[in-house]
Amino acid sequence: MKIEKLDLPDSAIEFLNSQGFKKLYPPQADSVKSGLLNGKSILVSAPTASGKTLIAMLAMLSFLSKNDTNGKVVYLSPLRALAAEKFSEFKKLEKIALGKKTRVSISTGDFENIEKNLEKSNVLILTNEKMDSIIRHGAEWIEDIGLVITDEVHLIGDESRGPTLEMILTQLKLLDSKPQLVGLSATITNSDDIADWLSCKLVKNDWRPVPLSEGVCDAGEVTMNNGETFEIERSLRGTSIDLGVQSVREGGQSLVFAETRTRSKSLATKAADAVSQILKKNDLKDLEMTSKKILSENEHTELVKTLSILVKKGVAFHHAGLNQSCRQIIETEFRKGKIKLLSSTPTLAAGVNLPARRVIISNINRYNAKVGANRPISILEYKQLCGRAGRPQYDNYGESIIVGNGNTEDLIDYYINGEPEPIVSKITDDKSLRTHVLSVIVTNPGIKKDEILEFFLQTLGGLQSRKPTIKFAIDISLRFLSSEYLIVKKGDRYAATEFGKKTSMLYIDPLTATYFRDALESVSQDRKHTFGFLHLISNCEEFFPKFSLRNKDYESASLLIENNSSELLEPISEYDCSRSLLALQAWVTETSELSLSDSLAIESGDMHRMIETANWLSYCLREISKHVERADLLEELGNLRQRVVYGIKEELIDLVRVKGIGRVRARILFKHGIKNLDDLTKIPVNKLAEIDKIGPTIADNIKSELRKVR
Repeated sequence: MKIEKLDLPDSAIEFLNSQGFKKLYPPQADSVKSGLLNGKSILVSAPTASGKTLIAMLAMLSFLSKNDTNGKVVYLSPLRALAAEKFSEFKKLEKIALGKKTRVSISTGDFENIEKNLEKSNVLILTNEKMDSIIRHGAEWIEDIGLVITDEVHLIGDESRGPTLEMILTQLKLLDSKPQLVGLSATITNSDDIADWLSCKLVKNDWRPVPLSEGVCDAGEVTMNNGETFEIERSLRGTSIDLGVQSVREGGQSLVFAETRTRSKSLATKAADAVSQILKKNDLKDLEMTSKKILSENEHTELVKTLSILVKKGVAFHHAGLNQSCRQIIETEFRKGKIKLLSSTPTLAAGVNLPARRVIISNINRYNAKVGANRPISILEYKQLCGRAGRPQYDNYGESIIVGNGNTEDLIDYYINGEPEPIVSKITDDKSLRTHVLSVIVTNPGIKKDEILEFFLQTLGGLQSRKPTIKFAIDISLRFLSSEYLIVKKGDRYAATEFGKKTSMLYIDPLTATYFRDALESVSQDRKHTFGFLHLISNCEEFFPKFSLRNKDYESASLLIENNSSELLEPISEYDCSRSLLALQAWVTETSELSLSDSLAIESGDMHRMIETANWLSYCLREISKHVERADLLEELGNLRQRVVYGIKEELIDLVRVKGIGRVRARILFKHGIKNLDDLTKIPVNKLAEIDKIGPTIADNIKSELRKVR
């Protein structure tokens, strides 16, 4: 099916042609035939790289060109990184003349506020959590939503993210406006059940732009599912790297999935010398510059130094310990084809589209925190990993190879020939149910128990579970919410208390909210509690990532408790501490990333996520302290939040109010006697410029920004 034949305005056709789209892929053509451009709801179940983003764009163009009212398009993404990627793609729609002005906006964080620009825009790129928050806040424009596109629908089965996606899809499909729903999913076994639940027509197509062959390598021999067998040149580097290097020698790129961060770094290190010998001179020159860029933009931790050395040789590793800057550099250079072999933890497969000719799964086991031991990955996860094989426009084929251990036939039978596990709802899990039962009561004051049950019976979990099971689980949640005074019952109707409303609007687990409330009510007056608050935050259910103490950390933890005992909310021992608490305390006392890495093995990426979580939780703590009428705590909690965000001692809070002054510059200014905004106002710009790490340009900018905060 040709693009020019589609029922779209000429301006849209011209735009699509200018983007290189001339002809539809089979899943795209099937979607159009199923009514995509006629407002019909569809669920597309298709492999990675089969063109699902264009399906979303076609639905948007059709809706925007035919809808002359205030109708909105909402594109839901499970991850911020994916949302940002889609925003840059869909922002191009603003240039097309579709009869009215198209405004594309993105919102992925700050669940307490709804940005004004969302109301004025007609294409909204949101994370699932942000959409859930908007529904809880009762934004009036929700009824204007005419098209909902939800990416990665298969994540409904995910324990952490699934229930939120399930809730918002249930609420959106029940809107009076009956929006068109376009679901985009990986190939899943029970896609027909998901389609029925969403009242969508199922579009299932296994076509891939690059043919995929799958196999197992054991003792140097590879057996592919198409019957082909071949041998690899074996070395001391190990099978995974031998497979990766072979693909690079043949002109491809390799993506090696490792089970841990340590292994991903180790595999990349083993591959470095072999890959560097294959590189061309111009590649080596570009990689040298990339290596320098990594060093210039980051503190020189061992992790960063190792990465910069490996990048010079055309290999890299990728995991959550790396900060955003490093990860982006690696992703960009891999996409450009400069980095030839990338060793990664499986988080990459869930987040970023980085295909390679050959995908190698070095180990089918992963650590499972629930059971405290390694367990084999699911077939669904395996299919997600091997879906990265084959780069459209670059490769004529893709290969996915599992590294076996005398069990080739078993691996082929189970993973390669196996059906992915069906998607199962997690909505009835304790945490998700108490959270979402509260949100339903908040958004529907006066709701009856039967109506709450009726709502949850319309979720996927409602379809997959027996009615008595759902009813029993809801009863448990209602009892908890009532006993903790988050909701009240009047007659046969439920309403949220002010505390319940605040909890739901803060987007926090009710269990965490009650934990915070109870702790705050017993906090003594007239003294500091900073360390105690950090312990409270890092100890709650919601805090992430949590790192447990290593044997060598117990002495440090004991000393830290002793030195800060006056700030504790209640007596604790080192056994009540986590390494995350030690890291947060070190961060707010201006410990460098280098020192955090060396002393606590907390890497920059981990610290960034801890700061993000602690920032949000310290805000929640401050808001709950208002609710329990502890005005005496507000200043300290406000200061704590600033200290967490900037990684500073209390004495620098005034200085960091000025844009362009962070933890390093603030400390330098303080050492030069500039301790507050008054001092900064008094110092002449030429004297400011003479201070180390300032200079004339930064001095001018600081003075300019200073005027905005005075």
